[in-house]
Amino acid sequence: MRLLCVLLPHFPWTCEARRNPALAGRPGLVVQSKDSSSSQKLVLDFSPGLDDDLEVGMTLQQALARHGQSALVPSDMPFYRSAFNEILDSLENISPLVEEAGLDCAYIGIDGLHLIYPDDKDIIAAVRLAVPEAFLPRMGIAGNKFLAYLAARRSPPGGHQVFSGDAAPLLKDLPCSVLPVSLKSLNRLREFGLKTLGQVTALPPGPFQSQFGPEGKRIWELAGGIDATPLHPRMMEVTREESAVLSSVTVSLEALLFTVETLLRRVFAAIGRRGMGVRSLTLWTRTWNAEQWERVIRFKEPAMDLRTALLRVKRVLEDYPQPGPVEQVGMKVTGVGYPRGRQRSLFPDLRAQDHLMDDIRQLESRLGNPQIYKVKEVEPWSRIPERRYALTPTSR
Repeated sequence: MRLLCVLLPHFPWTCEARRNPALAGRPGLVVQSKDSSSSQKLVLDFSPGLDDDLEVGMTLQQALARHGQSALVPSDMPFYRSAFNEILDSLENISPLVEEAGLDCAYIGIDGLHLIYPDDKDIIAAVRLAVPEAFLPRMGIAGNKFLAYLAARRSPPGGHQVFSGDAAPLLKDLPCSVLPVSLKSLNRLREFGLKTLGQVTALPPGPFQSQFGPEGKRIWELAGGIDATPLHPRMMEVTREESAVLSSVTVSLEALLFTVETLLRRVFAAIGRRGMGVRSLTLWTRTWNAEQWERVIRFKEPAMDLRTALLRVKRVLEDYPQPGPVEQVGMKVTGVGYPRGRQRSLFPDLRAQDHLMDDIRQLESRLGNPQIYKVKEVEPWSRIPERRYALTPTSR
C-alpha cells in the first residue's frame, strides 16, 4: 500500500501567526503549563528558524536563556485542533483514507486514485490546494508509514520526496532519533552506543530483541525500512462543537455547571431527535490568563438524556479543579451512538440479578473504577494464604 505523509512543521506557531499577523517573521514561543497544578511553563512550539537552539518540551526558562527577545504566546489547543480538523476534512476530499497522527502529521492512502490523479505530482498538487499555503507542508510518498514519514522529513518546505525500491542505503546513515519509539528505547540505544540505523541493522535481530524486549523487533525492522503498521483512517462520525464566553470570569462550580448544561442542551437538541446519545466528549475551559484545562469524558453506555451526562461532567469538574478563573467553556462531542438493546430474562431471579449488575455498572461509571468485588480462587493449593484467592470486579 502506498501512503502519502503530510507534515506541517511548527503548526501551533503558524496558527497563531495566521490569527495575529503581527507575529509573522518574529522569533516567538508558544508556551503551555506543565499541568493544571503546576506553574511551570513548557515550550509547545516555536517560530521557524529557532530549530537549532530549541526543542519542544523544554522549560520556558531554558528557552528564554537562549532567545530572551522572543514573543510569548499562550497555547490554545482547541483552536489548533479545530484548524487541523479543517485540514483533515479537506484532505478527505482527495482520499477517504486519512489518518491523523498527532497535531502536525497525517497519512493518506493513495492506492486506487490513479483514475482521478494519474501521477504522483497530481496528488501532491491536490494536497497543496487542500492545505493553506502558510503551513508549507512537507510531503513524502512511500510503501509504508515510516518511509513516508522520513521522505516528508527530508523534503523542503512546500516540497515532496518519493521513496521507492530498496530504502536501506538511504536509512543507514540516519540517526536513531528518527525512530517513532519510546523515549526509554531511544535512551537505551544511546547507552549501547548505537547512533545510526545502519548500526542497528548490522546486529542480529534475536539478541537485539532480547535486550530491548517487545519493542526491539519493531526497532530492528524500522531501521531496515520495514513497517507493517496499518493505516487507521478517521472514523466518519457525527461530531458537534459548542462553546460559550462567560459574562464574567468565575471559579464557581455552579456557574460552570450552568454553562455546561446550556451547551449540553444544544447537543441533545441536535442529536436527540435521531434517538442518539453521547458516548464521549471533550470538555475544555480557558481562563482569563489563557491557561488551558481539558478532559476527555467517556460513558460506558451512551448518555441518552441531559441529567445522565451532567452528573458525569459534574464529577469530573469536582475531581479536576480549574487552573484559574474561567472565562470560556467549550465542548466537542467526539462520539455519539444508539442505546444497546438487551433482552431481559423471563425468570424473576435472573431479572433481579440483571438490575443489580446494571446498578453496579452505573456506580463504577460514575466513580471511575471498580467498587464491588468478588472472591475468586487462584491458587487454592498455595501455602501462602494471600495467593489462594484474589478479588475481581463483580461487573466483569
